[in-house]
Amino acid sequence: MNEKRLRFGIMGCANIARKMCRAIALSPSSTLHAIGSRSFDKASRFAVENGFSGKIYSTYEALLDDPDVDVVYMPLPTTLHVQWAVLAAKKRKHVLLEKPAALNLSALDEILDACESNGVLFMDATMWMHHPRTDEMRALLSDVQRFGQLKTIHCCFTYEADRDFLHNNIRVKPDLDALGALGDIGWYCIQAILWAAEYELPETVTAWREPEFNEAGVILSCGSCLCWRDGKIATFYCSFLTNLTMDLSVLGTKGNLHIYDFAVPFQETSATYYSGSQFRLPILSEHTVANDLPQEALMVREFANLVGEIERKGSRPEKKWASISRKTQQVMDAVKASIERGCQPVEVVTS
Repeated sequence: MNEKRLRFGIMGCANIARKMCRAIALSPSSTLHAIGSRSFDKASRFAVENGFSGKIYSTYEALLDDPDVDVVYMPLPTTLHVQWAVLAAKKRKHVLLEKPAALNLSALDEILDACESNGVLFMDATMWMHHPRTDEMRALLSDVQRFGQLKTIHCCFTYEADRDFLHNNIRVKPDLDALGALGDIGWYCIQAILWAAEYELPETVTAWREPEFNEAGVILSCGSCLCWRDGKIATFYCSFLTNLTMDLSVLGTKGNLHIYDFAVPFQETSATYYSGSQFRLPILSEHTVANDLPQEALMVREFANLVGEIERKGSRPEKKWASISRKTQQVMDAVKASIERGCQPVEVVTS
């Protein structure tokens, strides 16, 4: 007997939503039921361009009022996340939210509280976390014989934005996505560092000197150093002004791990990582992990399966993904605070 497919509603017509239309179609446990925008014409054009023939709504409220929508995917500007994610939770819609999840921890907690009190699942759309390569790399980092004790992590996610992006994209508008590069691609770096550290929060964060801003005060590039009580350190750099890089290096006492496309694999149906050990220096071993679906479809499938468990068993949503998002937000807040304080060390809030 076939399981019921999870019915998605997409709220907003951002470019990333195009990728999600395909991901939902590819996932065996989901279907795209509705698209909502603040403009019927915009939603209609989006539907035609993406081969969608289902329901179209000219307001976000109408989409949330559709009783057949099980979950909403929100690629909205970050400033709108609290308003619409909270309302979606109150309407008993499960929430798949684009990153950065919120402008600050207080705002994210408002979203998470609404999801928890209404029994709906929350997940941020950091897609690489759902690739099978990520699980295989986790096994390597957890292998004491091969990797040893974690010592340091270094992550870079950059791309060179064109002139139109730097003047018109929502990511550089203070009233839409005020966190700029820190929120857009710094989120990936921070979450990757926490993933490598098994989600242990650092004690302090110190932003690098000379972050770059646009005329409106939005961050275009920045970096930071994270320090733990036991001596571990991590660094990251994110930028709209630097050639494309998606590097992650994790170094241990006995081995190391290197990835050159950690956020978006270069190949859609496989992904590669490299590892080395004290027994095989200076040789790095190449490992390729195959995947049956693109990573965005794998994320949709996992989200749909978790929601299916809730719907079938009446159980409470698991808090794993909400916890990961919250810790990412805590560190991001500390980086922003350090920048605002002249790149002074800032303690990470642990509440």
